[in-house]
Amino acid sequence: MSSALTEVEAIRLDRHARGLADLVANARHPEGGFGWLGPDNRVVVRRPVETWITCRMTHVAAVETIRRGNDAAALRPLLDVGHDALTGRLRDGIHGGWLPAVGGTETPPTDKVAYAHAFVILAAASLTAAEHPGGPALLAEALEVFDRWFWDEDEGMAREQYDRAWSRCEDYRGVNANMHTVEAMLAAGQVLGEERYLERASRIVDRVVHGFARESDGRLPEHFDGTWSVLPDYNHDRPADQFRPYGVTIGHVLEWSRLALNTRAARANGATIDGSDPLVVDAAALFRAGVSRGWGVDGADGFVYTTDFQDRPIVRERLHWVVCEGIGAAWTLHEVTGDPEALTWYGRLWDYAQRHLIDVEHGGWRHELSPTNEPSELIWWGKPDLYHAYQCALVPLLPGLVSFAGTVRKAAS
Repeated sequence: MSSALTEVEAIRLDRHARGLADLVANARHPEGGFGWLGPDNRVVVRRPVETWITCRMTHVAAVETIRRGNDAAALRPLLDVGHDALTGRLRDGIHGGWLPAVGGTETPPTDKVAYAHAFVILAAASLTAAEHPGGPALLAEALEVFDRWFWDEDEGMAREQYDRAWSRCEDYRGVNANMHTVEAMLAAGQVLGEERYLERASRIVDRVVHGFARESDGRLPEHFDGTWSVLPDYNHDRPADQFRPYGVTIGHVLEWSRLALNTRAARANGATIDGSDPLVVDAAALFRAGVSRGWGVDGADGFVYTTDFQDRPIVRERLHWVVCEGIGAAWTLHEVTGDPEALTWYGRLWDYAQRHLIDVEHGGWRHELSPTNEPSELIWWGKPDLYHAYQCALVPLLPGLVSFAGTVRKAAS
């Protein structure tokens, strides 16, 4: 732990992470996999079981299983829930890979998306680290599918999306899917001890952080065509899209800052990181861009969801995951550089979360607030995601973080 982390704060973070992980059991869907949690943390059976949610819940349960060691008996059956869904109903037994969702009262989509497949890798890496017997085979399959269809070796980036039969690749490339590919490759590389996956993460980070972000002065473009040319007006008519919003997504600016530092930690392999390292400098610039252009820019506390490329707020709702990523980035930057301003932001963001986002009555975090910090449902309803909040509680407990599964396993050994 960093010298800035008090014993009281470490205990609080540990308890908070434990409480969040305990909610994974609530998401267990009666037909298999993990479903969508409503505001009261009860699974919504009528909604489909989505691959990204199942993977995130499996990841949280697996990492927490490692953390608890011999006290993880209540969590271990949940690893089977995730594994069985990913090797069963969510897997496409006809064409290979994973469907984005199954079940529910409406017909779910069938496209093969890099975003979901990156999370399959993450979940499988976490299962492997937690010594689930099916983890290694699932991880090998997930990496093989990703290698074959999504990884573009020439570009050093991931492709976005195919139809179900893998016959047509969408003429769109996205930074969001590549961001989660970085996370997945860091986890796979650290858990397996295979440098090639860490190198892939590094290639993506270099292109996005040293390239796209630096060239745009931190106003990171999200959307590109098939040749990686920027599409600045993409989804201008759908600015509040959950996964491809128009403009600059403030939370992603912050998330890339942390992932850049995690990638630098992987490169350093335990050695001290110099604050003048170019990747550290660019990560710090991204963090400053995110907080200066996203926090309180419309007169109230909280991060806006998106801005345009002139820093004007577009979608002003406050999303919980943006605060979580701000917390994680602030702590990691402080750990690496000793930046006191980053530590101040860490405290400020936790204070905001405790005042507005943490649901004391039901548990978990409220996912969305209005521009005046009242409960809102414009973009997200319910509490489908535990992973952002769980991870931000763990970041200060894991110095030298590369991936959560790999670093927790290392700390427990």
